[in-house]
Order: sequence, then structure tokens, then C-alpha cells
Amino acid sequence: MKKCSVNDMKGGEILANPIMTSEYQILLEEGTVLKKEYIEKIAELGITHVFVKEDKAIRKPEEIYAVKKEVHQKFKNEVKNVLEKHIYQENGELQRLSDAALNIIDDILKEEVVIEEMIELKDRSADLYEHSVSCCSLSTILGLRLKFEQKIIHAITVGALLHDIGLRFIPVRYDIDIESMPENQKTEYKKHSVYGYSSIEKETWLDKVSKNIILSHHERADGSGYPFRRRDIPKEISVVSVCDAFDEMICGIGCRRVKTYKAIEYLKFFKNIKFDGTIVDEFLKIIAAYPTGSQVLLNTGEIAVVTGQNKGFPERPLLRIVKDQYKMPLFKEKAIDLLKENSIFIEDVLN
Repeated sequence: MKKCSVNDMKGGEILANPIMTSEYQILLEEGTVLKKEYIEKIAELGITHVFVKEDKAIRKPEEIYAVKKEVHQKFKNEVKNVLEKHIYQENGELQRLSDAALNIIDDILKEEVVIEEMIELKDRSADLYEHSVSCCSLSTILGLRLKFEQKIIHAITVGALLHDIGLRFIPVRYDIDIESMPENQKTEYKKHSVYGYSSIEKETWLDKVSKNIILSHHERADGSGYPFRRRDIPKEISVVSVCDAFDEMICGIGCRRVKTYKAIEYLKFFKNIKFDGTIVDEFLKIIAAYPTGSQVLLNTGEIAVVTGQNKGFPERPLLRIVKDQYKMPLFKEKAIDLLKENSIFIEDVLN
């Protein structure tokens, strides 16, 4: 909460305390979103200062990304340039991605807050290079949170950057749900991890852990994965498997694209079945189920916009209610904190 001059307000601020008349009649309740006309009226009444909620409650989603937006784009372009030139088992430029991995780790470490804050990722289109960098960033942050040694973190970062290199060597599309493919195409798709491993197997600069991530990131603890249906999956591979499965679902690589909260539900359901439960638990601490800016339907029938997150409670964000239960715009929008409203919950994401 902070004290704010009425003259400095631009609209959109959220009242932290109610505004009352000298007779203690409430003019505007706590949680009211201050529109410009409200601010003008407050000023006319001679009120010079009000208490509003801190800016962090309405932070924009791009400010809480796995890495900075411009850094993410830079590495996406670098990965794309290298992989598009890569010829099966014949390309010296591939080693550049080892240096890129070091730079990604350095960028994350410079922004220490990103390791503790929740990351907000929305569903998006299936772009292989975007997916590679996103999976890499998430895997790196998860490795740091799990306190892996530096050498292993670097191997995870490189392996995650290259984990889907084999998709470039298969004759079938990767931007559709493989379950809808004819059986022969599905079989071919599932070879991409072997093709990827074969393409880098003899690279002496690449750590064994990174190579095994490329080969085994689709293996599952219940034996339902591929290519070998192995069940004994090392922790470092499990880290990338969890991040990869989540990011594939929200961008539609090899599966049907779903909303972020649905991808989270999938990981929860298969925790300790397909995925290492301790790694899933740690991953879910850093992923916002409802990214800032999402429009959501509440069990009350009202429609709200997510305005921020509650650290440690990814499914109980801060909201601004914008439409009533009849889906009519509210004259007076109201901010609520789901952490404090136990009877209210989100039923669906509308955008």
C-alpha cells in the first residue's frame, strides 16, 4: 500500500483503503479500480491523497518471463540460425549453442528474482525454436532451484536447447497432435529423439548428460514413453521432460494445444506416474496457472481479468472483476485477491 497524490494519478490504480466523507459515508470501497472520472470527482471534493495498492499487483506479464523478452528473442534467432544450417552429423557451428547456453544461465543469474518469481507463459503457436528456448529457460531455472551443481546445470541447458533437434530429420509434421496421425507417421515422429541423438552422438564438446537428454526426454517413469520405454530416468533428464511436456502442451508441438492451467492439471494428474513427483512439485511453484492479462470466468458467474500473482499460490491470483454475473460491464470495477476469497474460484479461461 502507498500514499498517492490525486494529481499524479492516471487511472487504473486500485484503492487500498475506502474513501469516506466527513460523515463517514463510504464513497468508494477498498478494491475499487479508479477510473479517470472517479479521480476527477475525488479532486472536486477536495481530497488530495488516497492510499492505493502497490504497482506489483498489476504488473504486466512480459515483466515476469523466464528470461527477458529481448534476450529470449535473441537466443531464439541464434538457435534458429544454427539449427537450420545443421546437416546431420556435419556442422561445426552447432557448438555455438554451448556458448549460448552459458549466456542464458548468466542472464537468469543476473535477474535473481526470476528464480523465485512465478513465470507467466500463455498458450501460443507451435514454433520449434521458440519451444527450444522456452524449454531451455524453464529447465535452467528448475535446475537452479533444485540446486544441481554448475556442470550439470550447463549440461541441462545445452541439452534442453538441442532436445528437439531430431524433429528436423523426420518427414512428418510436428505441429499437430501425434495421436491423430496414421500409425506409420506416429511411429516416424517418435523416432525424432533417436535421430537427434545420432546426429550429435560423436560430438566431443557435448556432455554425456546433454546427449542423454536429447535421447530420453520423452521417456516416462511408468514405461509409457519412447524410444525405449525406460523407467529409470535420471533427475537431470526428468527436469527437461517436465518442462518439455508442459511447453509442448501450451504451444501444440506433437500434441493438442491447451491453456496453461490445463497443462498444469495434466502434470498434477500424472505426478508420480509419468513424471518425478518432486520435480513436478518444484516446477508448479514457478508457473502461474492464470497468466496476467487472462480473462477468466468465476464460479459466481462474473468475468474478471488477472492482474497479478500471489507467490507460492499459482492458482489463486489477483483479479479485477469487470463484468457481473449477467455479463454486463460493471460501473464500478473491483479488485479482489483470491487468496483472501475462499469461496470464489476460477472456472475457465476465456481468452
